[in-house]
Amino acid sequence: MDYSEAIERISRKFKKSGNEINREKVEIKLRRLIEEFGVQPAEAERSVSNELAKEFNIPPASPQGSSSAGGATGQKVIADACPGDWVTLEGKVVSLAAPASPAIAQSGIVADESGAIRFVVWAKSNAPKMKEGAWYRIESAVVDEYKNIPNLKVHSGTTITEIDKSDPLIPSPVPVKDLRPGIGSVRAKVIQEWDVTHDRILQSGILGDETGTIKFVIWKEPGKEKLTVGSVYSVFYTQVDEFNERLSLNLTGATIMQEEGDLATIASSDAEIRGAIVHIAPGSGIIKRCPVEGCNRALSRQNYCPIHEIQPQFVYDLRIKGWLDDGERTHNLLLKRDVVEALTGINLDQAREIAENNPLGMDEVFLQMREKVLGRYVACKGREIENRLLVNNCERMHFESGEHTKLLNRAGGSS
Repeated sequence: MDYSEAIERISRKFKKSGNEINREKVEIKLRRLIEEFGVQPAEAERSVSNELAKEFNIPPASPQGSSSAGGATGQKVIADACPGDWVTLEGKVVSLAAPASPAIAQSGIVADESGAIRFVVWAKSNAPKMKEGAWYRIESAVVDEYKNIPNLKVHSGTTITEIDKSDPLIPSPVPVKDLRPGIGSVRAKVIQEWDVTHDRILQSGILGDETGTIKFVIWKEPGKEKLTVGSVYSVFYTQVDEFNERLSLNLTGATIMQEEGDLATIASSDAEIRGAIVHIAPGSGIIKRCPVEGCNRALSRQNYCPIHEIQPQFVYDLRIKGWLDDGERTHNLLLKRDVVEALTGINLDQAREIAENNPLGMDEVFLQMREKVLGRYVACKGREIENRLLVNNCERMHFESGEHTKLLNRAGGSS
């Protein structure tokens, strides 16, 4: 078990009062409590903190933000809860999610008027089950951090009491550009739906408003439904994740309401990229799509849709997935049917005839298209999202002898 995060939290607590801890000794104490005596990590961290507080002649309430040595904490609003705090709060369970591990009894999102936070209830805590939509007083829980996002952990020392409260919570959506890691709310339009790349994903794609765009994903869970491309939704209490300094939304546990009307202007990150097509990926050429309304997923060779299973009445389509190298970095390309037809000179009817009358079938279409575009220099225009260029126009670049001469002259040292 890695104790570095717990040691760092303890260190931060005591630095506020001008005291430096001995990290090696702290790790030894944590290991002994957890590995030898089976103490829950959160309880072990609290015990070590109390011991250090006595050593530094500090009341236990100081480093832990508590009001007594027994670990009871002063009540806080969710927005004021910081990693390392022991807190008591009152909030409404606005979302419950399927536990990701047998060690977890419940997980979800709890909210109050100030904000929201993801919570995890450990199975060993023997805590009472909370109900979605109910208000609870949660006493002596610990706030830690996961992927730079605060999380509320319910352990064996936490007390959970349902309270008689029915205040409505209506969070205010923020612009896409103002979203931050944690829990957020946004009003946005579904700009694009992507092909599903994992059998546990229900839907993924791009949301946007007047200020920006952001990737979203919905995981398969009972009762979850797909969003409609082109529609506007108010999304409350969605998980905002960060990876490689890019944000994305996990809408699985969010409250989603379809809105009337439209968002007139969607912020665009249109780009033009020039370079050589250096790779054509499998799944390019002529493909089969699911005919079920609203699905449109690419089918397998056996006409299998991950959602609607075997679909003999499939619909043909064209696409090219590949890489374009601009001399500095490589971009993922996705070309839709009309762009593929213009770039390769092969339309859908021709591709279908090739696929149905050639011994290689659909592979022959792939090979012919690869021959026509691989290694060619092109100028592609489209929207670049997550290092993927969604191409709406692609033209071949023609050799300019005059430019070549200028480059040769410069290489030769002429002014």
